[in-house]
Amino acid sequence: MSSTSYPSTVHDWMQAIRRPVPYRVGSARLHIKTRSVAYGVLFMAAILTLVVYILPTQYIQRNCPDIYPVSHEHTYPFTAPVKNESGIHYKIAVVTDLDTDSKSKNDKDTWLSYLLYGTLSISTDQKHVTVNLDSEAKTLKSTWSQGGRGMELSELIVFNGKLYTMDDRTGVVYEISDNMVIPWVILTDGNGRSQKGFKSEWATVRNGKLYVGGLGKEWTTQTGEVVNLNPQWVMSISATGQITHHDWHTYYNAMRKATGHSLPGYMIHESSAWSDIHKRWFFLPRRASRERYDDKIDERKATNMMIIANDKFDDIEIRYIGVKNDLRGFSSFKFIPGTNDQMIVALKSEEVEGRVASYILVFTVNGDIILSDKKIGDHKYEGIEFI
Repeated sequence: MSSTSYPSTVHDWMQAIRRPVPYRVGSARLHIKTRSVAYGVLFMAAILTLVVYILPTQYIQRNCPDIYPVSHEHTYPFTAPVKNESGIHYKIAVVTDLDTDSKSKNDKDTWLSYLLYGTLSISTDQKHVTVNLDSEAKTLKSTWSQGGRGMELSELIVFNGKLYTMDDRTGVVYEISDNMVIPWVILTDGNGRSQKGFKSEWATVRNGKLYVGGLGKEWTTQTGEVVNLNPQWVMSISATGQITHHDWHTYYNAMRKATGHSLPGYMIHESSAWSDIHKRWFFLPRRASRERYDDKIDERKATNMMIIANDKFDDIEIRYIGVKNDLRGFSSFKFIPGTNDQMIVALKSEEVEGRVASYILVFTVNGDIILSDKKIGDHKYEGIEFI
């Protein structure tokens, strides 16, 4: 019986490892280093992991987001901010709600909205902000309507790697791609068992879902008679388009009570955002009154309130933004990226006796004005987003 001799010292073991291992193939004798074999195995394992796991996942994320939803944080905004000595420059977009003027005068059964691009710049010390918008807007068109109205777009929001907007007339949530609108999902009023489209007014991203809310007040006649509570529902939409309806009437009423606007008073919401940093809901009500709703008087009930609430709406704080202008109410806002959710850019809308105008402003979460109301047009812009 033959015996095998093993190295007896550490030095002998190291020499054995480094020494090429002989292999015989036919009459040829090959010498292969053990280290080379190990390196080769590791290299092939890395290639196999890349091919089997990483590349398919990235492909599916780009082409099948329903399977692998794209992280909101990793794709927001789409365009990387430009940094230089003067500060940080972001690309933004705003969109219009033209109400009855959205019906095209040239194309049959077509409704339209205007999408305007621009730049928001913050100085290095974050004490100065400038906003410059393009001189010409892009026209978004759709043939979807309800009751002869459509494309009354009320918000812009980046979600799951895409830019979305909401029609507050039909309830359609559109994806905006290459300056075109593509219907994604349809939100129906209240608990969802309705033929009427949901009057979407605000949208935000929370826990990987898109939340869409309405006016937050009871649906009433022009003179204040309550018809239903449908505007006090909120919808959440998953990346795959699954819609869940949430009854928020207790949350909306809690905000009204905290601000002294309970029935017969009211509060109208068109802008809200959830902050993962603060773990709070932020609302900038457009209008509020301690009196019963009246369609004409309501035009002069704008607010300068900022409502900050925890997830259960049992801890509510009220702050104020600058000096109140009774005619200009908030219609949309976003936290400015890179400011730790300490700075906000917002839109204000003015609709009085048929006159329409929109303004943009920037302020801190403490209510300090950085950029005072700047007029951006004679259309009603109701959605703003960083793109």
